[in-house]
Amino acid sequence: MAECVRLDSSTSSHTMDKSITLPPDEIFRNLENAKRFAIDIGGSLTKLAYYSTVQHKVAKVRSFDHNTKEAASDKLYEISVQEEVTARLHFIKFENAYIETCLDFIKDHLVNTDTKVIKATGGGAHKFKELIERKLGLNVDKEDEMTCLIKGCNFVLKNIPHEAFVYAKHADSEFRFQTTYPEIFPYLLVNIGSGVSIVKVESEDKFERIGGSSIGGGTFWGLGALLTKTKRFDELLQLASRGQHTNVDMLVKDIYGGSYGSLGLTGDLIASSFGKSATADKEFSKEDMAKSLLHMISNDIGQLACLYAKLHNLSRVYFGGFFIRGHPVTMHTITYSINFFTKGEVQALFLRHEGYLGAIGAFLKGAEEDNPNQYSWGENYAGSSGLMSVSPDMNPMQRARSGTFDMLEMDRLERQLVNLPLLQDASSYIPDTVDLTEDALAREYWLYCFEDALDGVVKRAVASQPDMPEAAERAEKFRHKYRHKLQTLRHQPFAYGSLTVRSLLDTREHCLNEFNFPDPYSKIKQRENDGALKYYQKAVKSLDELSWEERQFALVRGVLAGNVFDWGAKAVSDVLESDPEFGFEQAKRQLEERPWLIDSYDQWFERLKVRILVFLLNLQFLAKINFWGFSCLYSEQWLCSFRKCLKFHDLTKRREEKHIIHCFIHPNYLRSLLL
Repeated sequence: MAECVRLDSSTSSHTMDKSITLPPDEIFRNLENAKRFAIDIGGSLTKLAYYSTVQHKVAKVRSFDHNTKEAASDKLYEISVQEEVTARLHFIKFENAYIETCLDFIKDHLVNTDTKVIKATGGGAHKFKELIERKLGLNVDKEDEMTCLIKGCNFVLKNIPHEAFVYAKHADSEFRFQTTYPEIFPYLLVNIGSGVSIVKVESEDKFERIGGSSIGGGTFWGLGALLTKTKRFDELLQLASRGQHTNVDMLVKDIYGGSYGSLGLTGDLIASSFGKSATADKEFSKEDMAKSLLHMISNDIGQLACLYAKLHNLSRVYFGGFFIRGHPVTMHTITYSINFFTKGEVQALFLRHEGYLGAIGAFLKGAEEDNPNQYSWGENYAGSSGLMSVSPDMNPMQRARSGTFDMLEMDRLERQLVNLPLLQDASSYIPDTVDLTEDALAREYWLYCFEDALDGVVKRAVASQPDMPEAAERAEKFRHKYRHKLQTLRHQPFAYGSLTVRSLLDTREHCLNEFNFPDPYSKIKQRENDGALKYYQKAVKSLDELSWEERQFALVRGVLAGNVFDWGAKAVSDVLESDPEFGFEQAKRQLEERPWLIDSYDQWFERLKVRILVFLLNLQFLAKINFWGFSCLYSEQWLCSFRKCLKFHDLTKRREEKHIIHCFIHPNYLRSLLL
């Protein structure tokens, strides 16, 4: 976010102009509607949290009673745009050097807040208490740092998809993100600040600090400053990323001439950190010393975490605190240490928003009367900074970002999200078919598709609001922001977790909502869905006229034709732009003849016949089958009947079986089987 800060030309490389300019549309957004504040002040960084309400347009589908619609000209489907107020959480990080300027900015932009208290945590909360109270006119109410830390960690693990990840340096995909699911306990949290705190977390409110160490981030920073004369933490990390620790560290092979096989020690293992510096008569580079120091601190923390995890029989260890900062050398060293000492029995997990845990927890303590945990919250990609680049050379400014600002925004969702109860293992379920972080060619293809389609989306956005003269200006702002997000994802595909087509669509939707375009395609959807509902009866009638075998093939062709529209392939998009009358029948005619690229229709059809025969002979046999997938055209009446059948046979309690039924059958035919 360096572009948000204006620097004085005379400023040195180690300090920044404190008279910074803070544009309200980029930093401290929506302050005029801020309702509640919390702050976490560490030794060098301040993390501010606040709650606001956001008013924006929402596209809603109007419900009709289709039975009363007889005239062909009547609308069966309609979308209306309504104003809606939603809740948003804002989290902002900046250096303590800017705290006075930031507090002045907040004071000048506060309009509607009626709060009298700001929750505070962290070691600096006492140091800056008087300043905060004087600048904001709020009473500082200090909260226990460890309690806030755990509350914040529980919150992000439950609410932010792909918050936690495993780092594997030499894998095709360095980041392996974990799926969000409710059962997060128990776990071990290793919080690395100036020192290290190790906390065993057993439930939402039951936790215990079971250990710690004085050798942490402050040690790395302090010793690093003495060794390299470098005063900035991120510059130390930059140096370490370019260094060779083997020039300074004594390895096993330096002592034994190779590996120590009987003890299982490889030759490249560090035998003594900084061991060579005692005997070598030469100067060591800053880069090599920083790398050796980072390895020493990270290895020590990793081994300590292993011992506590094994002692308390915990298999998951989360690492938090701004010491890590998404730095690949740190994460790799800690991961290697964990794997080496536990032989893979304990998993090292890192957090995308590691430094916000205390601020989030402090905010939650101040918002307990609103019970924020009863809702689900989703990350707003339009207002959040992404995970730093894994390569400092790829985007050096990202490594210096902690010197300016870093942001996280979360929106309250309409309803609480829960896992589908029929999932055999919710923690391992992956809803997407392709992870674009693992497929560079597919990633570049989809990023190009979304960028190439941007002009069309902007055009549609303006056209969707013909009575608003400022729509064109807002659409241009959307174009700029979304293109910037796509460029970021091109260089940092891990910025917001696993990159998928779905997350690209979510990012675009968030950016559109940011500039009050709830759905640029609402008019098109309204017209096409209305036409589709009227076409439905015709489609059912035509299927009724086919033989059973012909009907199955027709349904499969219909599914393929429908999926062409659903995925929005560029070729189809081009056709729709050139031929507005292109519809379902035309799409079916455009399908290639068999054999298809992936064609298992004959095998599927034979299995279908066998399974339907069993279905007819003994309905009770279904009690042993897990309905993982059931794809078919159905009416509402048929669905109600089928649900009753499922409930009667108590299928949901028989999830251990792995049989799958896929039905491409006409609903009237299935109804006759079931009833």
